[in-house]
Amino acid sequence: MEKKHKIAKKKQKMAGQKPIYKLNKKAITAASLLILIVLGYCLYKVVALVQNPTNTFSVEQGKIYQEEAAIGYIIREETVVKGNNYKNGMVQIKTEGERVAKNEAIFRYYSSGEESLKKKIADLDSKIDEAIAGKKELFTGSDIRAIEKQIEEKITSLVNVNNMQTIREAKKEISNSITKKAKIAGDYSPAGSYLKKLIDERSKYEKQLNAGVEDLKAPISGVVSYKVDGYEEILSPSNFSNLTKETLKKLNIKTGQVVADSTESGKIINNFQCYIACILNSEQAKEAKLGTNVKIRLPNNAEVLSSIEYISHEDDATILVLKLSEQVQELVSYRKISFDIIWWSHSGKKVPNGAIGREQKGDKEICYVIRTRAGYQDKIWIKVTKQNERYSIVENYSNAELIELGYSTEEIKGRKTLTLYDEILKKPE
Repeated sequence: MEKKHKIAKKKQKMAGQKPIYKLNKKAITAASLLILIVLGYCLYKVVALVQNPTNTFSVEQGKIYQEEAAIGYIIREETVVKGNNYKNGMVQIKTEGERVAKNEAIFRYYSSGEESLKKKIADLDSKIDEAIAGKKELFTGSDIRAIEKQIEEKITSLVNVNNMQTIREAKKEISNSITKKAKIAGDYSPAGSYLKKLIDERSKYEKQLNAGVEDLKAPISGVVSYKVDGYEEILSPSNFSNLTKETLKKLNIKTGQVVADSTESGKIINNFQCYIACILNSEQAKEAKLGTNVKIRLPNNAEVLSSIEYISHEDDATILVLKLSEQVQELVSYRKISFDIIWWSHSGKKVPNGAIGREQKGDKEICYVIRTRAGYQDKIWIKVTKQNERYSIVENYSNAELIELGYSTEEIKGRKTLTLYDEILKKPE
């Protein structure tokens, strides 16, 4: 009986206790909820930090610009040089970018059947050399030895030469020397001999070759270019008044495309200056004045000074022609480029526009920023000297300027001024 009583009492005691697993479930739910809250808060702070890393800005020495992207058409003083035999193909005498004087030969056209004549002359040269080699005892005169020495010295001098013009001239001198040597050798040969016959035949072919050659000379001094695209007369400094939005848009030119070398003509360029014509829609372009200097940033990132040489206002656009005297040679390969016009630039203490607050002082609006330092905040009056869409260049007011604006001596007593690397609020309001 006693044993049964103990068992019943134990069961009664166990029935009065709450299950342990129920307590654990509530604790887990509470912990999970707490973790979710913490994670949500952390996520919120991370997103807020990414969107707005800090609510302050460090004042720095900087530069701001007012600039405008544009497409420009290159205009140059250029004279095209083209002869009658352009269909025969051409040989460059002067290289691209080489400066020449007036009446100096710049290129020539092949003569009719030139390749065939050259091959015949080359074959005859080989036969003449063989004939001379077989009769060296006949050609030991001092004149022959002098020519051979000249040929050897000229060949030796070309070992370390990379200039194509120098190589071409030396090659021509060597060829002339070989021809002279052959003619002297012919004089030593009896009339009707095999060598004499070869030399006479070579002379005949050489006359035919030279008779058809057309040398083209520079009509003016300047720089040689073979990048002829057919727009030399259309885009000319002599007719800016013909430039309109419609005529420029109709030109079939790709922006940034390199002008291909011509195989029929060349041209002489004034490499001291060139012009860029562009179509603009900005207020700065509408208000531009002749003779004003503006900087431009070219595709190679070079910033050069230019002057406004021509302005034409249309209903919805302004045509500007800019003159520049730097980087002219770098633009020879192009007819149409993308570039930036820098209307103005200004240096000084640089702050975001949003960090500038405004207050009324009488009928004047005074700008200020809020500096924060060691937990304290100070209002600092500033004057904006230049501003673009995002940033301003600012300066401190002098006491005299603030008094003139209407502030009392008491108001400006102990005032703070803005210095580099001060921390200011991005949103002073």
